[in-house]
Amino acid sequence: MPRPPRQSRGIAALSLLLAAIAPPVQAADALATFAGGCFWSLEAAFDKLPGVLDTTTGYTGGHDATPTYERVTYGRTGHHEAVQVRYDPDKVDYETLLIAYWHSINPIDRQGQFCDVGPSYTTAIYTHTPRQRRLAEESRTVLEQLKFRRPLATEVRDATTFYPAEAVHQDFARQRPADYARYRRQCGTDAGLAAIWGR
Repeated sequence: MPRPPRQSRGIAALSLLLAAIAPPVQAADALATFAGGCFWSLEAAFDKLPGVLDTTTGYTGGHDATPTYERVTYGRTGHHEAVQVRYDPDKVDYETLLIAYWHSINPIDRQGQFCDVGPSYTTAIYTHTPRQRRLAEESRTVLEQLKFRRPLATEVRDATTFYPAEAVHQDFARQRPADYARYRRQCGTDAGLAAIWGR
């Protein structure tokens, strides 16, 4: 029997590892935070998952206590564009959120994501509990070893203060679907993800 492609082996191994090492979910795991380029796209990816109660776009990881979109994009606040996910752990687990996250980004790009370049668009997983940190680090290690065969650009950090973005950036894909589709097409997001993840 032929061996499955290396890419498929990596994703399958990641799923199996996360299932094997994950202890029962605790109530504190109902909040997760991810940075993955443009927060419009990352929010849209999580909104599709059953069990996700709500998502909030915003800024985190930096030193500016009053961040705005303009200042964060300019690159001097230290913040990432990020999405905070509130979820029902009885309906969706953190492992599923991690898999959705990885499949929504290019984890080897150290400059940003697709057409969005700059420090605010680089990738990071902000963990709220020791369990989240362990799962995030284990998933990164699996992808480094079995799929990409190199260190990933995505960092794993402790969660810090999360600042919600301006109202115009909340639920952008749902509120302005035509504008979002045009942005995603012009940015080459779907073609880029297909090249990385084979979909």
